Amino acid sequence: MAEVALELRCSKAHVYNVIAGKVDGVRALPAILMGRRKLVRREALEHWMMVNKTAAAEGAIRSPDIETVMSAPRNA
Repeated sequence: MAEVALELRCSKAHVYNVIAGKVDGVRALPAILMGRRKLVRREALEHWMMVNKTAAAEGAIRSPDIETVMSAPRNA
């Protein structure tokens, strides 16, 4: 997970959320489960990145407007 997080420039926790499909706007990252370990094959990561990059370029993935993000209620 550390290598995937480094490649994606995010935290390991975020990688686990992406694998679980909990991140809006992107498909779940395929992973191989080996007991408690989750492994991501390099080919799967590269394909996943390409698919998401293409979808973003085509407008299929929409980022929330900054006004929507800023006006969303915060958890206290």
